[in-house]
Amino acid sequence: MCGRTGRSGRRRARHRRDQVIGVLVSGEGTNLQALLKAGLPVAAVASNNTKARALDRAAKAGIEAAAFPAIEFDSREHRDEELADWLTERGVELVVLAGYMQLLTKPFLERFPGRILNVHPSLLPAFPGAHAVEDALAYGAKVTGATVHFVDEGIDTGPIVLQEAVEVLEDDTPETLHTRIQQVEHRLLPTAVRLFLEGSLSSPVASA
Repeated sequence: MCGRTGRSGRRRARHRRDQVIGVLVSGEGTNLQALLKAGLPVAAVASNNTKARALDRAAKAGIEAAAFPAIEFDSREHRDEELADWLTERGVELVVLAGYMQLLTKPFLERFPGRILNVHPSLLPAFPGAHAVEDALAYGAKVTGATVHFVDEGIDTGPIVLQEAVEVLEDDTPETLHTRIQQVEHRLLPTAVRLFLEGSLSSPVASA
C-alpha cells in the first residue's frame, strides 16, 4: 500500500469488458471484497482514510492502493484532481464508490463523465446522505434497501441503475439492518458493474 498524506441526455454507452476499474472506499471495504470475489477487473483502490481496512484488502489482493486524506491538500478540488490523476495513470476507466464517504467535486466528475457508480444503503430517492440506515429507522420505514446509481454533483441524486428492497424488522437496530442491506449490496454492486462493462446501461452523458 502506498500512501499520500447544454442540455442533458442519455445514450447507450459503448464499453469494453476489459475496462479497468478503480474503487474509492472509506472504511472496511466489504463491497470492494464483493467486487474482487466476482472477478471484476479492479486495478486501483483509493481512500480518503489512511486507516481504511479496504487498503489492506487491496494490498493483500495485489492491487495498488493509496490514501488521499483531505488534511494533506489545500482544497477538496485539489485533492480530487490529484486522485483523478492517480487513477488515470493506472488506466482506470470506470470509478466505483464502494462506501466512499466524501462528495466528489466537479473537477473529478468531469474527468470520468458517465463513468462513476455508487452503492447506497436505501431505496433512493428516499433517505439520501450519510445516515440512510438511521434515517430509515427514525422515519419508521417498513421497507428500505440498496441502490446502485450513477454519480452526479448532488447527494445521491444520479440516475438509478439497480435497486433491491430490504424489509425493516420491528426489532432492527442500525447495525442489524445495515448488515442485511450490505448483503444485498454485495450482490447488487457487482451486477451493476457487469452491466456497465457489457454496455447494457444507459449512461448519463452530455448531448451535443
